[in-house]
Amino acid sequence: MAIKSDFFQYLQNSFASWWSKSTTTQQNHDSSRFFFTLSTIFAVFWYAWKFLQSKSRTFSLPPGPKGLPLVGNLLALDPELHSYFAGLSQTYGPILKLWLGNKLGIVVSSPSLAREVLKDHDITFANRDIPAAGRIATYGGCDIVWTPYGPEWRMLRKVCVLKMLSNTSLDSVYTLRRREVRQTVGFFYSKVGSPVNVGEQMFLTILNVITNMMWGGTVEGEERSSLGAEFRELVGEMTQMLGKPNISDFYPGLARFDFQGIQKQMNGVARRFDGIFEKMIAQRLKIEKVGGEKSMDFLQFLLRLKDEGDSKTPLTMNQLKALLMDMVVGGSDTSSNTIEFAMAEIMNQPKIMKQIHQELEDVVGKHKLVEESHIHNLPYLQAVVKETLRLHPTLPLLVPHCPSETCTVGGYTVPKGSRIFVNVWAIHRDPSKWENPLKFDPERFLNSQWDYSGSDFSYFPFGSGRRICAGIAMAERMVMYSLATLLHSFDWEVPPGEKLDLSEKFGIVLKKKIPLVAIPTPRLSDPALYV
Repeated sequence: MAIKSDFFQYLQNSFASWWSKSTTTQQNHDSSRFFFTLSTIFAVFWYAWKFLQSKSRTFSLPPGPKGLPLVGNLLALDPELHSYFAGLSQTYGPILKLWLGNKLGIVVSSPSLAREVLKDHDITFANRDIPAAGRIATYGGCDIVWTPYGPEWRMLRKVCVLKMLSNTSLDSVYTLRRREVRQTVGFFYSKVGSPVNVGEQMFLTILNVITNMMWGGTVEGEERSSLGAEFRELVGEMTQMLGKPNISDFYPGLARFDFQGIQKQMNGVARRFDGIFEKMIAQRLKIEKVGGEKSMDFLQFLLRLKDEGDSKTPLTMNQLKALLMDMVVGGSDTSSNTIEFAMAEIMNQPKIMKQIHQELEDVVGKHKLVEESHIHNLPYLQAVVKETLRLHPTLPLLVPHCPSETCTVGGYTVPKGSRIFVNVWAIHRDPSKWENPLKFDPERFLNSQWDYSGSDFSYFPFGSGRRICAGIAMAERMVMYSLATLLHSFDWEVPPGEKLDLSEKFGIVLKKKIPLVAIPTPRLSDPALYV
């Protein structure tokens, strides 16, 4: 059987290194101890596997491929999990099981079963199965994403939605979004006729918006530019590690060995993030002490809430930092990836590009720049964004859920503590629900009932139920405004001799496998609009 998951290569190398060291540098006594330890571990896992198999026979678990002792189905895993799971569902049906080491995974790939998980049993499935890397990245799992459902989670979500992600809060910082987007237009104008990395620049644009909302004028000038570059590097490393299969998640008893080095690497990234947060907090407290600013940014609000908040569910410093982490990692990479996919799909179909340009000329005209007030008059562009999120959902498997008690889904037993994957990517491409599902066709969303509320389980790119994404309003505004501005201000072409690639790279966040590099050409009537 072909080994497709890179974590097994790590495991193989780790044991090979251990074996080499034991045979070349240790005495016979140490070698014997090594074999005894290895035999003990094997025996423990063998009996654990037999116990799990006996549970499988006791419960009416969903069907699924047979696994090997100790490793289950791990050896067969494909790095592109979303498409791999979709392929398995063709054989085993819309609900199936996989043994991931000693962890049971359940994959759901139909609208009706997604409804059972995310609506009918919403409270039961409102918890998360936090991976080792995620626990490190979020100060022990105390952010909105990983905190268990309950009073603390409700407090964290309320804080974020009320003070940063509500429509009222977003309206109040529109001038900030406009400034950053127009600076990006100026950057692209300076690169006219030359290839530019669209996704990279949009990541920095969105990151600047988010960090300005979080700590306002605390960072200026060169420090701001340097911080943006560092954040891009750190966010890239973090999302890569969160999407990588980790043996510590499948065999929790072996987590302390960190065979692949993922926890060590994540600790390094988390420490660098923490250093930035500590610096921003210190600067904010210094400004507060001298009464230097009138307006209250998100960090300032959080610091006051920590000192003056509800005694029943107080906000801790770790929760404060974890919320900052959520905003930076969850808000920047996801939106910029959607813009990049949308631009690539549009460039791949000149007819769609022409329709968008016509709509923008009718609503905005070539003598001025796009404003957010124009967005509600751009139904075709809105349909383009919805179609982009159908074919390329930001989190193709959502964030895995974890039932708090054993329940029944689709007539099968789903045990407490199992890891539940809702394959949004497959549901959005289901030929029984979508006509020509692999075709990029925005017109399917014109005059349609589909929205981002998660109420229709044929289309829910941001999830559904209690754990639906808290940042939908911000994501929709940033993606629509940025995309409208880029397409209104420039024509875009692939560099000569290159081919447009639309393939995906799976991770906890879906990315373009090959970054979009394109050449901008000005469209507006007055060059002064680009300055």
